[in-house]
Amino acid sequence: MNKTELINTIAEAAELSKKDAAKALQGFLQGVTEGLAKGEKISLIGFGTFSVSDRAARTCRNPQTGKQMKVAAKKVAKFKVGKHLDEIVQ
Repeated sequence: MNKTELINTIAEAAELSKKDAAKALQGFLQGVTEGLAKGEKISLIGFGTFSVSDRAARTCRNPQTGKQMKVAAKKVAKFKVGKHLDEIVQ
């Protein structure tokens, strides 16, 4: 499913125009993005939790050359599936 298909699904389920559904989706994405940028955890009970995690610096190997490389530490976005969503997907 791509963004357009998701907007159509939201519009149909919530009985909104496609324009309003697009605004709602954009608002959701903006809220999640801003929350993660602040290091906050966003929990949607039954659906899942968005969070930020620190990834330590590490050494890896370039598969083409075999040469070792250093990868810097960084923060990464994570998503942990909620119980309800997990049960539906299985």
